[in-house]
Amino acid sequence: MLDVISHSADQTRRLGARLAEWLAPGDVLLLRGHLGAGKTVFAQGVAAGLGIDEPVTSPTFTLIHEHHGRVPLYHVDLYRIGGDVEAGDLGLEDYLYGDGVTLIEWAERAAGLVPPAHLAVALRPVAETKRAIRFEPAGERYVRLLAEFKRSAFGV
Repeated sequence: MLDVISHSADQTRRLGARLAEWLAPGDVLLLRGHLGAGKTVFAQGVAAGLGIDEPVTSPTFTLIHEHHGRVPLYHVDLYRIGGDVEAGDLGLEDYLYGDGVTLIEWAERAAGLVPPAHLAVALRPVAETKRAIRFEPAGERYVRLLAEFKRSAFGV
């Protein structure tokens, strides 16, 4: 586990971009946090780190946005989804086990479909511009990924 305080939206984006350096096809990130917590800002950073230069917005109404960079990014927002069946009908599993990085906002709404191995990133406002960010790896791949990210971003 890794806890970080981001002091601005730009810093949150930079953390996402730095993490993206270590991401590979098949990786799954679960972004947790209330509305306005900074999930989409973090996703913008991940996209930038994957070499995506198009605008990245929350796919709340379209549910899934596909972006193409050094690897595809599948940005999923399950806020309006009612459960595993509805998420399954979207073809969520095709993205989870596809050739890109899958980043899911509101993943708890389809908890039964989320792979056991993933990296959870929880964002929580602590002031108007500050966010507490917790990285929680689940599975050996993500424990290693977080260790590399920690070493790269923080020198520890």
